[in-house]
Amino acid sequence: MIARVALWEPMPTDDRDWVIEAAAAVAGVRATYHLLDPATGNGLSIAVFDNDEAAAAAGVAIRRRAADIGWNDQPRPRFVSETYYQVIRGKP
Repeated sequence: MIARVALWEPMPTDDRDWVIEAAAAVAGVRATYHLLDPATGNGLSIAVFDNDEAAAAAGVAIRRRAADIGWNDQPRPRFVSETYYQVIRGKP
């Protein structure tokens, strides 16, 4: 398993349920979360995948959905950093 963690400063609070839905529809996506620190407004996007292929497929699905709904037709905030981790312990 692998996990993707993206740091947002600040975390966008607009409607991004479509991101979660697009990723969740991909085989091999175990979990997707957007987390917000209410004190700072910063946040994390966390997703857990079976493997690199599932992570890549989720990225494709998200980009495809963004294009379909015209999400990129205007400037949007972007995460500050993105890191992929190997999951070494946990319970699915």
